[in-house]
Amino acid sequence: LLQSLSFLSVTVALDDFGTGYSSLTYLRKLPLSRLKIDRSFVQDMLTDADCAAIVRALVELAHELRIDVTAEGVETPEQLDHLRRVRCDEAQGYLIGKPVPVDEIPALLRGRSVRSEALE
Repeated sequence: LLQSLSFLSVTVALDDFGTGYSSLTYLRKLPLSRLKIDRSFVQDMLTDADCAAIVRALVELAHELRIDVTAEGVETPEQLDHLRRVRCDEAQGYLIGKPVPVDEIPALLRGRSVRSEALE
């Protein structure tokens, strides 16, 4: 089913990678467009060498497999800087934008009150 969807240009993201039931087999067998690194690794990557190594390795592995990478839970400029250094493609979290009520989404999409940080 996922393969059929990918032929229709539907992108598939593997969310919260590194926790729960995530498996390296998914990277090989599923037609993934994006790998989302779980926030628990991002949160501790500046203070825990193991978390930093996991983030760096996941970014490198995903890129070798032609999969884009999003880091979840980015809350500080230092975390964003580190993700830039390891060539992470995208970031999401409170630093980039806070959750908004559904009735505020139209204004957000029109560009009001939008704060965007590129990893480039």
